[in-house]
Amino acid sequence: MTSPRRRTLLRVDIYERLREAIVDGTFGPGEKLKDTELENWLGVSRTPIREAIQRLERDGLVVTRPNKSTIVTEFDPAATKSTWQVVSALHELATRLALPHLGPDELDELERAHLAFAAALDANDADAALQADDDFHAVFVTASGNPVLADLLDQVTPVLRRVERMRFQSTVARESIAQHAGILDAARRGDPDEAARITRENWQSLERYEA
Repeated sequence: MTSPRRRTLLRVDIYERLREAIVDGTFGPGEKLKDTELENWLGVSRTPIREAIQRLERDGLVVTRPNKSTIVTEFDPAATKSTWQVVSALHELATRLALPHLGPDELDELERAHLAFAAALDANDADAALQADDDFHAVFVTASGNPVLADLLDQVTPVLRRVERMRFQSTVARESIAQHAGILDAARRGDPDEAARITRENWQSLERYEA
């Protein structure tokens, strides 16, 4: 019998693999996702796939039609704008809450993520840039001590993944390097207002990219 923990890990793994395939363009906008093909590709039964599809639908990445077909959603500028407004506010709050709790270890983590992000952009590696960007902002989310922030961001951030990936493939992404450096400098000085302000600008730059 499969343990509850193993089943949970399987559901999470399938969800993350499908989400990544949508974000990186393996499954493009408007593409139909068929259960039998997904079963063969993922090597699992239909149950964890359907559970993952339900999560992806809540994320706004797929839509299930009345005839039960599942379609990857088209890029929706209005939904993206609504989402980055929420995400930027959440990250601003996380940064403000985290600053009093940042120590040498957290500052070192920020430095490593900042350098990895710059190196990834130099190498035109959008996937590595996404990971380094996640690592950078995760320091503040974790140090904020507010689990609700993490849950909300996990829920809404996937809507932005496609536009983030496109942005990190373009030259305009390099402004994020300077913004990360500014956030890191403010964190070292213990200035929550400045760090939060630049964090908000960093996430709101997604709108400037879309424009």
